[in-house]
Amino acid sequence: MSEKPLFHRVAILGFGLIGSSLARAVRAKGLVGEIVAGDRDPAALETIRKLGLADHATADLAEAVRDADLVVIAVPVAAYAEVGATIAPALAPDAVVTDVGSVKSAVIASLRKVLPPNTRLVPGHPIAGTEKSGPESGFPELFQGRWCILTPEEGTDPAAVGAVAALWRGVGSDVAEMDAGHHDRVLAITSHLPHLIAYTIVGTAVDLEDSLQAEVIKYSASGFRDFTRIAASDPTMWRDIFLNNREAVLDMLQRLNEDISVLQRAIRRQDGEMLHTWFTRARRIRRGVIDAKQA
Repeated sequence: MSEKPLFHRVAILGFGLIGSSLARAVRAKGLVGEIVAGDRDPAALETIRKLGLADHATADLAEAVRDADLVVIAVPVAAYAEVGATIAPALAPDAVVTDVGSVKSAVIASLRKVLPPNTRLVPGHPIAGTEKSGPESGFPELFQGRWCILTPEEGTDPAAVGAVAALWRGVGSDVAEMDAGHHDRVLAITSHLPHLIAYTIVGTAVDLEDSLQAEVIKYSASGFRDFTRIAASDPTMWRDIFLNNREAVLDMLQRLNEDISVLQRAIRRQDGEMLHTWFTRARRIRRGVIDAKQA
């Protein structure tokens, strides 16, 4: 438990998996004094109140952020501009605004257009999650041992950056800082492209003739089951991620297409040595992921 709260009042806007997990985690660790939930979904508000996830819950986002010293935006990326414009007049002058979006350059551009010029904006991205969504799906251990990347702009108040970093460390995350554009390229290959591939493979299975499709589902091996798990993620969130990180995703997709062509040629030519070399290299990467405790 924290001896003194890092923030007196935190407003979390959007109580999906990440928002509701953060609310649970900061309460469990005593990192904030009061939690206010802002969510426009009546069903979500009912669940928030039923589970006691916040001290106050409202559909009025401007009301939610009033007097908050920390505002966490946890809505789909495409909604940032509208949400930012809604809360801007109600923000406390010294409030810190952060987020949990998987894209950072577009987030900064959207929010800077609508938030007051002096807003202390500290964009963030906790690299944690499951395929589940909704306030009932959250759990306080979600962020433990996971990375949270912060992408503050040059000149951002160091105290604001330090406070947001302390919050994420407080819920168990390791924290790193990097440029927003660099973040978007890294996540395009580590997160966005794998989801695109998963949606594609499952879509291919859907388009098979009925008899084959039924057997694919019935006899799914672990590889296909892993892809279907990823493809079960929130479609609205992932639509917004691909549209808002378009250039980086397209770049990585082009690289993937080129690599697939190389493997296709190796299989056609029965080049076992090349395939073995390629798979061995990939295996080393997987072992690195495990060693880094990110499996």
